[in-house]
Amino acid sequence: MQKQIKETLARLTSKGGKSKGSKYRREKRDMVSVRQQQELEQQEIDKQTIKVTEFVSASELATMMNVSPTEVIEVCMNLGLMVSINQRLDAETMALVADEFGYKVEFVSVELQEAIKQDEDSPADLVHRSPIVTVMGHVDHGKTSLLDYIRHTNVIAGEAGGITQHIGAYNVEVKEGKHITFLDTPGHEAFTAMRARGAKITDVAIIVVAADDNIMPQTVEAINHASAAGVPIVFAINKVDKPGANPEKIKEGLANMNYLVEDWGGKYQSQEISAKMGTNIDKLLDKVLLEAELLDLKANPKKKATGTVVESTLDKGRGYTATVLVHAGTLKQGDIMIAGTNFGHVKAMFNERGNRITEAGPSMPVQVIGLNGAPQAGDYFNIMESDREAKEITNKREQLQRMQGLRTQKHITLDEIGRRIAIGNFQELNIIVKGDVDGSIEALSDSLIKLSTPMIQVNVIHKAVGQISESDILLAAASNAIVIGFQVRPSMGARKLAEKEEIDIRLYSIIYSAINEIKDAMEGMLSPELKEEIVGSTEVLEVFKITKVGTVAGCIVREGKVVRNNKVRLIRDGIVVYTGELESLKRFKDDAKEVLNGFECGLNIKNFNDIKVGDIVESFTEVEVKRKL
Repeated sequence: MQKQIKETLARLTSKGGKSKGSKYRREKRDMVSVRQQQELEQQEIDKQTIKVTEFVSASELATMMNVSPTEVIEVCMNLGLMVSINQRLDAETMALVADEFGYKVEFVSVELQEAIKQDEDSPADLVHRSPIVTVMGHVDHGKTSLLDYIRHTNVIAGEAGGITQHIGAYNVEVKEGKHITFLDTPGHEAFTAMRARGAKITDVAIIVVAADDNIMPQTVEAINHASAAGVPIVFAINKVDKPGANPEKIKEGLANMNYLVEDWGGKYQSQEISAKMGTNIDKLLDKVLLEAELLDLKANPKKKATGTVVESTLDKGRGYTATVLVHAGTLKQGDIMIAGTNFGHVKAMFNERGNRITEAGPSMPVQVIGLNGAPQAGDYFNIMESDREAKEITNKREQLQRMQGLRTQKHITLDEIGRRIAIGNFQELNIIVKGDVDGSIEALSDSLIKLSTPMIQVNVIHKAVGQISESDILLAAASNAIVIGFQVRPSMGARKLAEKEEIDIRLYSIIYSAINEIKDAMEGMLSPELKEEIVGSTEVLEVFKITKVGTVAGCIVREGKVVRNNKVRLIRDGIVVYTGELESLKRFKDDAKEVLNGFECGLNIKNFNDIKVGDIVESFTEVEVKRKL
């Protein structure tokens, strides 16, 4: 319609009798202006389009849309999703959140996914697979003890500080040859991102609640994660053998959250158990298998393997190892695997007991050796035909990741400089995090970023799996950062370079210690507050005018004491008239350092003579108080 109007207007406004050349030039000018108009329109559309790779964290998405991360988290909560600042969002969530702020999301890695050819499943090839069960719940409620009893091993003994800090994956044979794959996710609040991932790759969730405790915040969070992922939930009410146990109170708490258990006429299965004694654990497993049967889980073991990376670590003797969970197909030794931006030949595979195996079918967790780096927890893995194909795809992915990194770097704006000047004493703490396991690094980075306050901003400028290398120290020197090693140590070269460059390397094995120490360091960075302490007050009884000296007040100390070197303020009818210092303080004819309660004294105030009878002279000191976050 608009095109026709333009053409008609052009015909009406065109002057007759012009040469062919001028007509041609006018048409050319019109074409250029139309093209410029279209380019401008396209730029406007592009401004509202965010190009993202498959995974982007909540804070990175906020940076791209130029909003604060809290606003993004608020939108996610309104959608019923519990997310943390560092948690990577899935495609659907990103699209919904961006839409709220008037942006469109374009996934640049979609064509890469399409480049990986997936084998079609024929119904004849599908066979039953064992269910993948995630054990979730609050810290110290007995998740690992429950798995210990099922596996007849002791995992707790090997964990630092007695808390689980990694996702463990175990395949357990229950009865009649049936298998269940268990994922043990950590319960400490810092591991929100890891727990969310646990819920995403799972079929059934067991939520462990201690009968002698209440429903804790992490329990609520775990339930929300499982519900958001649409996973069937089985409640395991643990520690029923303890004297103060009250399972009914827990069921009541669940009912208040709209989770009615079957005993109370609801649809959620629950079982009272004791992980230590092994009471009713067989019944709990029966209920899990029943939920799995209802889901009718099937997979094709004949095709190339696909699945998810549960965890990745740098092993001292083996190099990069990744714990992967096979969803479909069979993973064989010698396969060319690609996971995220990493690829390699599967040199060796181990089950959770450390025994070497040559192939792994659907729902099997295995440790894989042979990748050229540590993939991120939550990355999907695929099997490729050739090295060349794998290299091409990983190179493209790396390029996309670099572009993503550039887009999500927040450059300082004039508004931000203005805000910092307004605050006054603004400080930044740059941190580099290196660890042995991807999930722990993400959790630790998440917790450290959360420590940020309006006065001190914590920036995690780099995080990766592996030992602390020389390049980390150089980055720390360039960006004035401190290096945190979680369960890893610096190399000899890095240690020497750190001493030379005077870079602070902090090594931890328990997440709480790292968070508390950084918090203390931040409190040390805050400039101390000056707090006034009133030492004493005196009343002016008589005033003397003395030449060359000024006004001298004859006073009596009513409260506390007056100290010669302290600051004073003069108060008249409850209003502060002057604040300054004492010129002199005398008792009779002698100079005095201090005059105590009930004694008389003479004093005069430096550069102030307007003293009247009945004034109160207050003596005070300024004390520096260490500020708290």
